[in-house]
Amino acid sequence: MKSIAGVFAASAVAFGSNAMAAEKPPIVLVHGAFENASVWGHVTARLEADGYTVVAVDLPGRPGNPAAPDKVSLSLYGDTVVAALAKLDRPAVVVGHSFGGIVIADAAEKAPAKVRTLVFTAAYLPHDGDSLVSLANRDPDAKVGPHLQINKEQGLASIDYAARADLFANGGSEGLRKAIPDLILDEPLAPLATPVHVTAGGFGRVDKVYIHTAADQVISPAFQARMVASTPVRREFTLATGHTPFLTDPDGLAADIEAAASR
Repeated sequence: MKSIAGVFAASAVAFGSNAMAAEKPPIVLVHGAFENASVWGHVTARLEADGYTVVAVDLPGRPGNPAAPDKVSLSLYGDTVVAALAKLDRPAVVVGHSFGGIVIADAAEKAPAKVRTLVFTAAYLPHDGDSLVSLANRDPDAKVGPHLQINKEQGLASIDYAARADLFANGGSEGLRKAIPDLILDEPLAPLATPVHVTAGGFGRVDKVYIHTAADQVISPAFQARMVASTPVRREFTLATGHTPFLTDPDGLAADIEAAASR
């Protein structure tokens, strides 16, 4: 028969383990333009294996969250993230990739109390009034511009098929380079040109972390550094990848997200 002391000791260990797991904040993952939530699959598996609750958001206008392009807006994107945050019992670490940086800024402006930390991953880090279009136009080293195709009649933007592997899978395996062109989606046009509204009392007061991507062809490393210099963040990490580290280095990205969540 176990001693009373032994029972209490075992209970204390179990309670301590459960408490540690409970202290881990939920993580909300927000994809960028030309993507959907499926890009986070490898990272989600690693985070969940380490005890995190993970929500990968499908923004409107994708197969997983269908909407006509003319019904999609930047505000709707932000509201979609806020709705995901509202279902969680604690403030979350919110990770945004690429254009997702603007989306999570909008969400944080609307619900700053629901956000523990914003993690910008190869992402636009905006000031008030910035849009994807305005920021991209200030990034002379980005390679995506000549390959961007605009269809105003359909309200969609797309990326030249032949350029997709070099832009989104540079440094990836040959298998990934062959697969990724068919994974890139058309993007509703209007949100890309819509300025985001952020204030010091909303987005400005939320904790921020930036994960740089040193071989990025879409948002250049130099422009990433300029954005962080303009909007200081608590911590910075750098991955030796192109624009899609969730595909080319999911272990490294998951580790950096977990480090960002620890404070």
